[in-house]
Amino acid sequence: METYEVNKMLNLFKQSIEDMNKALQPTKLEEQYRELNLQMQQPNFWNDTKLAKKLTKESTEIHQKLESLQSLESKYKNLVDWFQLSEEGTEEWVLLEADIHELDKELKAFEIETILNGPYDSSNAIIELHPGAGGTESQDWCDMLYRMYTRYAQKKRYKIEVLDYQAGDEAGIKSVTMLVKGPYAYGYLKAERGVHRLVRISPFDSNARRHTSFASCDVLPEIDDDIDIDIKDEDIKVDVYRSGGAGGQSVNTTDSAVRITHLESGIVVTCQNERSQLKNKESAMSVLKAKLVQEEIKKQEMTLKNIQGEQKDIAWGSQIRSYVFHPYQMVKDHRTNYEVGQVDLVMDGELDGFINAYLKAGDDHE
Repeated sequence: METYEVNKMLNLFKQSIEDMNKALQPTKLEEQYRELNLQMQQPNFWNDTKLAKKLTKESTEIHQKLESLQSLESKYKNLVDWFQLSEEGTEEWVLLEADIHELDKELKAFEIETILNGPYDSSNAIIELHPGAGGTESQDWCDMLYRMYTRYAQKKRYKIEVLDYQAGDEAGIKSVTMLVKGPYAYGYLKAERGVHRLVRISPFDSNARRHTSFASCDVLPEIDDDIDIDIKDEDIKVDVYRSGGAGGQSVNTTDSAVRITHLESGIVVTCQNERSQLKNKESAMSVLKAKLVQEEIKKQEMTLKNIQGEQKDIAWGSQIRSYVFHPYQMVKDHRTNYEVGQVDLVMDGELDGFINAYLKAGDDHE
């Protein structure tokens, strides 16, 4: 990286930090933080547990934003000082370049987090994957997506908890539900909701023909217990059964797997991750709550679009992305036209480019 390039990057950093300050208004955030802390110090603060949890969470999020902004500003100032003292071609210059690339990544990540201000964006995410028609071929594609999201979550240092896993008959999976725990997990992963299309030479075709497969990805926010969703016992049907799977020690030998059917909506959720029937029921109820919240959001969106005179399909099941392995290599997002040629990297969890492009474009394409 030459001197003019470093200077250009530093100027971009300066502009980016100024824009973030305008967007976040740290002085107002500091005032909100002080007011929240005063409320939290009141002796009767925990009398209303739900409100207390909400305000505590709000305080933590504001504090994290202020700390992140201050950290980025400090790193930028240090880089400016370092740049003025360093000489091109020296060992110090190489270290300077590395820190510039690192700050660039941090600024872009924080920029996206400032966009994530929806009611559930900071929540954990529940991901459901289901293969389309096509038997083993589409089930294998579903398994590949499962690995891709697992690798993405690991790169983000999120924790993963598999709630339900149904193995395919020959290969792949029939369905999988997993809980992804981490800051803004839903905010990021909501960009993945939709149908994913694969084009490749099938390893299951003895004639080595090209196949097109589909798999659907649904993403829900994990709903906190303090959010009121009234589900009465008479509203649901609970079935208990023996867990299935590919075999081995991971398969439960007791009837601990749980299936819950919400009678009014027809929504069915299953969980067989834990050996405890009670824990599986709790996890299944959490997924059911998330689905009911999503259904309510969809109803509100449909009502709004009907008022506006728009009759577009807002279902999550529309095709969003194509992964082409043959006759050429390319992954393309059809909503943003963002594309890359390195398929292997994408399948190894490198999804930030696609997710960031979607989030920066706004939610109009959902």
